Amino acid sequence: MDVAAYLARLGVDRPATPDVAALRTLQERHLATVPFENLSIHLGEPIVLDTDALFDKIVRRRRGGFCYELNGLFAALLRELGFDAVLKSAKVFRPDGTLGPPFDHAAVSVELDEPWLADVGFGRFSRFPLRLSATEAQADPEGEFLVLDAPHGDIDVLQDGKPQYRIERRPRALDEFVPTSFWQATSPDSHFTRGPACSLPGKHGRVTLAGDKLIITTHGVREETRLSSDQEILDAYRKRFGIELDRVP
Repeated sequence: MDVAAYLARLGVDRPATPDVAALRTLQERHLATVPFENLSIHLGEPIVLDTDALFDKIVRRRRGGFCYELNGLFAALLRELGFDAVLKSAKVFRPDGTLGPPFDHAAVSVELDEPWLADVGFGRFSRFPLRLSATEAQADPEGEFLVLDAPHGDIDVLQDGKPQYRIERRPRALDEFVPTSFWQATSPDSHFTRGPACSLPGKHGRVTLAGDKLIITTHGVREETRLSSDQEILDAYRKRFGIELDRVP
C-alpha cells in the first residue's frame, strides 16, 4: 500500500507513534474526507473486497464506499502504520429491535492500552474511537455512546440509547465478508439497492445526496433541495463530495 498517498487523501501527516491520539486524528479525518456511499451498486460497478482494488477506488479515484470497503481499507492502513487492528463481524439492529445476520457490518477493533472501536463505515456514527471496555457513557460530537455486554461474549454499541450493532469478539479476514457484501449489493431486500446515496459529516451537521435530493443538516435543522437535472446532480457529487462521475447513478 502507498501509505503516503492514503494519508495525503486524508490530509494528515504520518503519525510518529501508533497511539490513541493518532487513531483519533485518522478516524476523524477519514470520516470528514471519504464519503459513505453506495454508488457502485447503482453504476453497475463490481465491489471487490481486495486491498489493492479498494485502494484504487478510495485513494486513487477518490471515491467512498460502504462498510466492507471503508473499514476494510482503513484497517489495512492502520496495520501499515503499526496499529494492532483487526476486522470484526457485527449484526446490525433493525428498527424493530431484532438483529440482522452475521457479517451484516464490518467494524474495526484496535488494541492499544485497551481495545478501541474505530469505525469509518457506518454512516452517522461516532466521529472518534470508542473504548470497548468502558462502563460509562462516552460523549462524541455525534451523540452519547454506550458499550454493553451482550450474550456469548459479544458487545452491543448504543448511540443516544438506541442499539446500533452487536460486535463479535473473533477477528475476521476481509474476504469473509464477501458473501454478505454481495447480498447487500444485489438483493432487493438490502437497503443499499433501493437508491444511490452519498454522505459526509460537516462541522455542524451533515450533507447527503440521495438520488436527486440534496439534504443539508446544520445544527439539527434539515434543508432539502430537489436537483432538477443530471448535470446538477453530477455537479453536487463533485462539489460536495469530491467525486467525479461521467453519469448519474
